[in-house]
Amino acid sequence: MTLVENLGKKVRLMIVKQVDFGVYLGNSQEKVLLPKKEVPKGAELGDPVEVFLYKDSSDRLIATTGEPKITLGELKVLKVADTGKIGAFLDWGLPKDLLLPFREQTGKVKKGDEILVSLYVDKSDRLCATMKVYEKLRQDPPYQKDDRVEGIIYDSSDNFGMFVAVDDCYSALIPKREVFGDMRVGDRIQARVVRVKEDGKMDLAVREKAFMQMDADAEMVLKKIQENGGRLPFTDKAEPERIKKEFGLSKNAFKRAVGRLLKEGKIKIGEKSIEIR
Repeated sequence: MTLVENLGKKVRLMIVKQVDFGVYLGNSQEKVLLPKKEVPKGAELGDPVEVFLYKDSSDRLIATTGEPKITLGELKVLKVADTGKIGAFLDWGLPKDLLLPFREQTGKVKKGDEILVSLYVDKSDRLCATMKVYEKLRQDPPYQKDDRVEGIIYDSSDNFGMFVAVDDCYSALIPKREVFGDMRVGDRIQARVVRVKEDGKMDLAVREKAFMQMDADAEMVLKKIQENGGRLPFTDKAEPERIKKEFGLSKNAFKRAVGRLLKEGKIKIGEKSIEIR
């Protein structure tokens, strides 16, 4: 295997030449520079050194004894260090930031965001990051129905919902009907496993089962009415879109919460409004 074919990987290479600015690793046919500041103390000709191969800012193959935050074939959460005209740049622990091209982004990213990516070699033999990780996620989760899990949203679909990598590695989906509130790519979420399908992919819900969620929803609705001066200018007969926009709830969940408050005598419902008693 040639040195270029090891791009993005850790390899053990032999020191074959020493120069003032470092050492060359490899063999008589191929060599790669390990800069002087990275050469292990006491290293001599013929010694093996474990290095990571990448390309510097001039697109030259170079070795480093530094520890990259991601290598070829891995999935890792990295922070966006900056954005530019050709994409975003990720901090991966090396002097040159890792490029995330626009075409490899599944959602708009900004400086400071943390996103799940994998590493790939582009057509110009350069290392780049991609957020398109669906095919790389595992489908052998150690979870069962009703287990609580954590994960990161890595993609979204108007038709299907929010795609989640549970534990940053297991394939899961929050179906469209279960998407409430403001969710975006890069968000960390806690959820409940609704089912584990035969192919090993999971369906998730960010809300509890209805009977468990009702108290929390009722408390939230009451607080919002209080913040609105004690009066809500619509009832539980309002359009589902309006309810979801105002409360992040489905119409059924809103009706259950309002019913709980009504039963407890905390509100009264008029023809066109809900008011605090």
